[in-house]
Amino acid sequence: MKFAIITHVNHLKNDDYYYAYAPYVKEMNIWGKYVDEMFIVAPIGLNLPTSIEIRYTNKITFYKIPSISFINISECIKGFLRIPFICFKIFKAMKASDQIHLRCPGNIGLLGCLIQVFFPRKHKTAKYAGNWDPKAKQPLSYRFQKWILSNTYLTKNMKVLVYGDWPKQSINIHPFFTATYPKNKILGIQEKNFIAPYQFMFVGSLSSGKRPIYAVQLVEALMQAGENVKLAIYGEGSEREIIEEYITNNNLMDIVFLHGNKTSEEVETAYKKSHFLVLPSKSEGWPKAVAEGMFWGVIPIVTKISCVPWMLSNGERGILTNGILEEDLNKILSLFQDKINLKKLSVNAQQWSHQYTLDYFESEIKRILA
Repeated sequence: MKFAIITHVNHLKNDDYYYAYAPYVKEMNIWGKYVDEMFIVAPIGLNLPTSIEIRYTNKITFYKIPSISFINISECIKGFLRIPFICFKIFKAMKASDQIHLRCPGNIGLLGCLIQVFFPRKHKTAKYAGNWDPKAKQPLSYRFQKWILSNTYLTKNMKVLVYGDWPKQSINIHPFFTATYPKNKILGIQEKNFIAPYQFMFVGSLSSGKRPIYAVQLVEALMQAGENVKLAIYGEGSEREIIEEYITNNNLMDIVFLHGNKTSEEVETAYKKSHFLVLPSKSEGWPKAVAEGMFWGVIPIVTKISCVPWMLSNGERGILTNGILEEDLNKILSLFQDKINLKKLSVNAQQWSHQYTLDYFESEIKRILA
């Protein structure tokens, strides 16, 4: 089977191998076990791979395209000039393939959504990695992608894999999940000792959408309330300097630690030692760090977005927040006084997350491709 992947994810090439962001490639390598060749339509950079990129294991034919964005007038002009070439490459890859796979939402995924209409007889899948909540306020391009993927007249032979089980969806839409750990990582339910100092984590890009500064402020407020707390931040991004400045200006060097990008093994070790994971995002699809932390009994503290309330069973497996500092602070402080409930949340989190292993994930992908 020739499997065409249409994605905005930036790729790198080194020694005749193709690399990209590790969590994405790990997933695509699982898909790749059940196909003969991958046709990848994606941007490609000139840098060498870093610790957060890994290589594909499949035979690959690469269709190089430029990246596009529409953040300002200059980028809009360049983007519109590049669209015909990108569409040609997408069409060429789709025509040569047996099965089409779209990675959405994104600018390249949007073009893929339009071009797949011309291939109604080909089998297709789309991984919608964003928030599928029909009530969510989202950019027009995201809403358009959701509409065209759901439309059974324009989009045929399609399975759209979305996070969460939402009512009143078309037959194209299939609830799905993602996974990080294999079944053999499960060593039974581990009971954490919730004894101070309480270890908090933030895992993700240091961007305004993920709101890492709020995680810092929440832990700072807990310290000011007299609690013995620490926060370890894993990830890089545009807000790193803002966070560093905030830590220095507020004398938080002894409780907040920036670790940057680390390998999955190092992050796993940190999960095992931590009590809480804070992710105050504005938007998410399936927050992978939340499911990973829950796997090791870390109690997630997450905003009520996307499928998160379902993941946390509306508060039975973690703490749902509204992003208002004083209210979130009081909720956590009251929980600190209830050690029995803390352990219950941790156990519930593990029991839920242990269902979604890589073994189960692979079996579902095999079923979808069949």
